[in-house]
Amino acid sequence: MSQMLSPDMTIAAEATAKAKIEVKNLNFYYGQSKALKDITLSLPERSVTAFIGPSGCGKSTLLRVFNRIYELYPKQTAEGQVLLDGQNVLDRSQDLNLLRTKIGMVFQKPTPFPMSIYENIAFGIRLYEKLNKSEMDGRVEQALKRAALWTEVKDKLDASGLSLSGGQQQRLCIARTVAVKPEVILLDEPASALDPLSTAKIEELIDELQADYTIVIVTHNMQQAARVSKQTAFMYLGELVEFDRTERIFTSPREKRTQDYITGRFG
Repeated sequence: MSQMLSPDMTIAAEATAKAKIEVKNLNFYYGQSKALKDITLSLPERSVTAFIGPSGCGKSTLLRVFNRIYELYPKQTAEGQVLLDGQNVLDRSQDLNLLRTKIGMVFQKPTPFPMSIYENIAFGIRLYEKLNKSEMDGRVEQALKRAALWTEVKDKLDASGLSLSGGQQQRLCIARTVAVKPEVILLDEPASALDPLSTAKIEELIDELQADYTIVIVTHNMQQAARVSKQTAFMYLGELVEFDRTERIFTSPREKRTQDYITGRFG
């Protein structure tokens, strides 16, 4: 089925918004199986875009294309273009380590390193920058503050990151991502394993971070998508079905499949 995307779907934010990521005719394969089918869309900078859709529709796969983390696994290939500020991240000459500092990722399950809270933050910074102790202390504190975690851990920075609660661990992972000064933050179901209070803290954090970062979130929770995002994309069976302002997606979608999904007729 060919896709006919209206101007509102290709740029879902205000007409004047600058595109941070532009996806053009993207196809993705797991071996011979086509998982993404001719995806084209533009994601505005310093804004939150949510991807919704049933399990297996391609949401998380698309996120993994943005920073080419799929290349860690065999027999996975992408075709087309993914432009970050006009530069194709799928170009084979791309420095993947540099790319993954520009496009950071936080996964569904918190993944703190088996080291201290301080070292969880400092580890990534050391890979790319040479800072003295005072400078590093400042960067660690700044990252933990950005992740709304500093007041909870400032007196136990030497404690293991694994000693934190699930919600704190996820915010530690966000702090670790922010610490290396990315331009884009990818969130793959970041609150699905958390309790309601921890989920609310993550959502508040997303709202604060969008002033400085382009944020892309995959979520099965449609209420969460409605709360945190400015634009929403609905995907189904590897296709981009509809992409528009979040309010419009949830109140007056153009496509019947979108309407059926958000009203619970399938998914």
